[in-house]
Amino acid sequence: MFQLDESFTALDKPSFYKELHTQTEHLLDGERDMIANLANVASLLYHSFAQVNWSGFYLWKESANELVLGPFHGKPACVRIASGRGVCGAAVERRATVLVEDVEAFPGHIACDAASRSEIVIPLLHNGALLGVLDIDSPVYSRFDDDDKQGLERLVEIVVASFA
Repeated sequence: MFQLDESFTALDKPSFYKELHTQTEHLLDGERDMIANLANVASLLYHSFAQVNWSGFYLWKESANELVLGPFHGKPACVRIASGRGVCGAAVERRATVLVEDVEAFPGHIACDAASRSEIVIPLLHNGALLGVLDIDSPVYSRFDDDDKQGLERLVEIVVASFA
């Protein structure tokens, strides 16, 4: 049985991400169901990060050219996001991580939670195909940095490998 070890939240960022990756691998070990794995990872992230008010996934629906809300933790969220709309839509178009220090300054930002001030969105890619995005919001300006970008991109690789 997986047990969340919350003691690593006070570690320096490289140690934090090393432990987070290990915990993610253990959490997903032996489970191939995408929704189950995304749900557990959304919870793990929400409970592991300080200063985060939303953590979750949007799943790509190519036929509709939009993201649809998937497993998450936090307040209720926007259900559908078109490609190119907001931070999540920008990550879809770019097929790259989008890190926003001040969401109010981001053109077309979608304010699902008025308390959010910064955001990071990482696309879930498998062999070049878009599966969805990981979206994490914070009520703190400039909450995310390049260490978070690198750490979360590696975490997404672990997640995608668990069900792809």
